[in-house]
Amino acid sequence: MLEILILAAGKGTRMRSDLPKVLHRLAGKPLLGHVVDTAHALGAARTCVVYGFGGEAVPQALADDTLTYVLQAEQHGTGHAVKQALPQLAENGVTLVLYGDVPLTHVSTLQPLVVAAQSGKLGLLTVNLTQPDGYGRIVRESGRVTRIVEHKDATPAERAIQEVNTGILAVATRQLKRWIADLKNDNAQGEYYLTDIIAMAVRDRVDVETHHPGYEWEVLGVNSKAQLAQLERIHQNEIAQALLEAGVTLMDPARLDVRGTLVCGRDVVIDVNCVFEGHVQLDDNVQVGANCVLRNVTVAAGTRIDAFTLIDDAAIGEANRLGPFSRIRPGTTLARDVHVGNFVEIKNSQIDDGSKINHLSYVGDTTMGKKVNIGAGTITCNYDGANKHRTVIEDEVFVGSDTQLVAPVTVGRGATLGAGTTLTKDAPAGELTLSRAKQLTIAGWNRPVKQKKEG
Repeated sequence: MLEILILAAGKGTRMRSDLPKVLHRLAGKPLLGHVVDTAHALGAARTCVVYGFGGEAVPQALADDTLTYVLQAEQHGTGHAVKQALPQLAENGVTLVLYGDVPLTHVSTLQPLVVAAQSGKLGLLTVNLTQPDGYGRIVRESGRVTRIVEHKDATPAERAIQEVNTGILAVATRQLKRWIADLKNDNAQGEYYLTDIIAMAVRDRVDVETHHPGYEWEVLGVNSKAQLAQLERIHQNEIAQALLEAGVTLMDPARLDVRGTLVCGRDVVIDVNCVFEGHVQLDDNVQVGANCVLRNVTVAAGTRIDAFTLIDDAAIGEANRLGPFSRIRPGTTLARDVHVGNFVEIKNSQIDDGSKINHLSYVGDTTMGKKVNIGAGTITCNYDGANKHRTVIEDEVFVGSDTQLVAPVTVGRGATLGAGTTLTKDAPAGELTLSRAKQLTIAGWNRPVKQKKEG
């Protein structure tokens, strides 16, 4: 049985923030959330998170029923953190120790450590660094790991070692419990180091089997906003490369932000500076213009989304044309061949096949039929100051420019609303309805003149 222990109690002083370090976001998700996802992908029977700084903010932010939370009220080192969680771990299992601020470790990198622990060894993840300052060094004799020495406690010869400890390890839980009980804090920091169990494993003739990550950045932690930004770019580049390999055209892979899940069909084209949040699905031949933001959206095949369009919690059908500068708000469904143009906002509305809203309009809480044409400056007045009401616009309606439809109201099939109409009653099917004051010219009227200030 595999159990995973995630150490996430640190304050992160260098983050210069009141937010616990592990709750700072990478690709739209807390750092800790990425590590929890990795634990789930490894199939852990139990995942235990040790938290401390920030109090209940960490368990509240990741309210996951599959997680067990343990409070480390005072921080006295990684060994002390592990000790707090030991009562939660089964005697007959294997424990993998991960860190809440190391978010990008691949599952494939961790699996060999688990296999080593299951065979009675201690699996240890190490990495070779050209600049190893600050890291614990891996000390070997005749090629075998004998101990780990922390940078502050290392001799000059030991500091020259380039193989360093990542802190990530897997071991039989019964052995881990025994060794943690023997930890001492007689070191420069006065802390209980988890790494000291390596020497104990050697003492007890337990083989220490080391493995290396495929990429150095897999074991990089976050201790500052600069490091967080560095990992953000690394992660986004990984996403971009995967999309390119899947056949997606990215006009500039360095200017893409995926803050969730992006699923693309064939021949999808994405221009620069687009942001995808939540779950976004782009079907075949979808084009997304520059500077668009899509959040929890499905876009069917052949749709073109022009620049600066925002779509949030909506379903977009086939062969639509959206933007530029359109805003599609939650609860909206667009059917096939719908055109939504510049500076048009749609909220909680269903727009059927072939309808067009091309300029400067607001459509909210509306059910719109097929082949409707909405003129520029049209507004559905859906809110009476206390309650929302729906507008129904049936098939083949033509709405003239600068029209206000005061809900609840229905426009019958094939009706025409004259420009400048304020519609407060249902408009009958097939008829022209308009409401305008009689046009007057007032002879002799003078435009006001700005008065000069005295003094």
